[in-house]
Amino acid sequence: MPARTTPTAAPDSQVPEEAVTPLIRGVAVLEELTAAGGTMSASALERATGLARSTVDRIVATLARMEYVRLDGRDAVLTPHVMELGNAYLAALRLPALLGRRADALADELDESVSLAVADRDGIRFIHQATRRRAMSLSFRIGDLLPAERTAPGPLFATEWTDADWTHWRARRTTDPKDGTFPAVPPAPEVRPDADFVRRTERAAADGWSLDDQLIEPGLVAVSAPVRDPRTGRLACVASVVSHTSRHTAADLRDTLLPRLRTAVAEMEQDLRQAPPAAPGPPPAGLAGWTGASKQELGREFIESLARGLTVLTAFGEGRESLTLTEVAKATGLARATARRALITYDHLNLVAQTPHRTFTLTPRVLSLGFPPLAGTPLPRLAEPHLRTLTDRIRETAYLAALTETGDEIQCTARVTAHHVMRVDIPLGTRLPATTGTAVGRVLLSHAHGGSDDGDSDDLDYALADEEWEQGVRTLAVPVHDRAGRTIAALATSTHTARRTAEDCVDTLLPALTTTATHIEAALHTASRFTPVPVT
Repeated sequence: MPARTTPTAAPDSQVPEEAVTPLIRGVAVLEELTAAGGTMSASALERATGLARSTVDRIVATLARMEYVRLDGRDAVLTPHVMELGNAYLAALRLPALLGRRADALADELDESVSLAVADRDGIRFIHQATRRRAMSLSFRIGDLLPAERTAPGPLFATEWTDADWTHWRARRTTDPKDGTFPAVPPAPEVRPDADFVRRTERAAADGWSLDDQLIEPGLVAVSAPVRDPRTGRLACVASVVSHTSRHTAADLRDTLLPRLRTAVAEMEQDLRQAPPAAPGPPPAGLAGWTGASKQELGREFIESLARGLTVLTAFGEGRESLTLTEVAKATGLARATARRALITYDHLNLVAQTPHRTFTLTPRVLSLGFPPLAGTPLPRLAEPHLRTLTDRIRETAYLAALTETGDEIQCTARVTAHHVMRVDIPLGTRLPATTGTAVGRVLLSHAHGGSDDGDSDDLDYALADEEWEQGVRTLAVPVHDRAGRTIAALATSTHTARRTAEDCVDTLLPALTTTATHIEAALHTASRFTPVPVT
């Protein structure tokens, strides 16, 4: 089967002689995993990429070493750690941090979904989503790529297209009339003439706003307005209000919600105008040494040029939106020649762009490297593989629990049951009163009672309780913290009092729980940097 054509690299571009072939192949594997929803077998990756099975296996092994994927039987599964690549782009862009709260407030005011999108050549890519929770809700995620001609933001971005951009768009439409290279949208029900989008673009240029009247799928409507960069006057992003025809027609969106959208856009532009320069955060450290040590340990199975190439993307971030070759090499610890070849490769793949000032910036296409399938993943799903590892290690049931919205109950949100003849089985969804008489309750309530907004030191390191749920059951719990240091869940294990003493729980189980909680927090902190992570 031939490899699926993805919209990342320009189809008519020649591969530069200095490009890093293993890096090109590794990017292809990450893109296929992303398009497939985050999980693919090695054989499916082989068919999709056209690479030899041995090459796929080595790429997956390298990505697993980098903790970008995990192996689940025969499948490769994307992990939250891969989101650090997309986080680097979003941090460098700064728009989600500067404008996200305005979009969230507008969504709350209108009770409709609001999104921010940027141009990605002849498509649009979401960088922020404020969605409403209802039966008929939107499934678009941060990082999803949509064809410009089927969206409301598309005509606005097309007002700034060059002749080369229009040529590329027409070529893509010819080779992919049904939008098969855009997995985030259903196939186009009909192929509209090019002139239709040209007319919509001309109208957007004249009106200063644009509509999507069910171009993506029946029932979905949107109105968009441009957010302009005050320094250049060019489009920084486009803000959209998205609804369903059962609530608003496209004309109704224009007449009733567009005025409020434009007010919010003016406020966003004022925020951009007043934003101080970003203070550079610390660059990644020790990456070059780590890749060298991994190569020594794993040998041929570890593709060092792929790992080093991917670390180049993490050199960018807030206050580091535009870097010279020398700055990239210094930030990563890589040799200048190694960094240069990686940047040449990424330029070919349209993952970085060169500026007139001989610097490099990340492009929105970095979000195609694993971000969308993981955006908004609930905490229980993030924690589940770590719970399995913990249960295998301690051979006891492990579970995650959180306070309910009312705060008067604790609920089991994820669990992995140990295999014993006599075992503790806590069904998912189990609710118990949130009292300080339970280990889980003490961990969760200690923070809530201690002043959750300021990270009070009353937050417990762990709690141990005997026979809290029923006779013979001993439970140990530790806190799980969010990026702000607040306890949002408890990681716990339960055993029979005849199998482990209280001292054994503290000496043997507590270190394992603490380590696992640290792993869960690392996944949570990466995943929640720019996307909300539901606790339950």
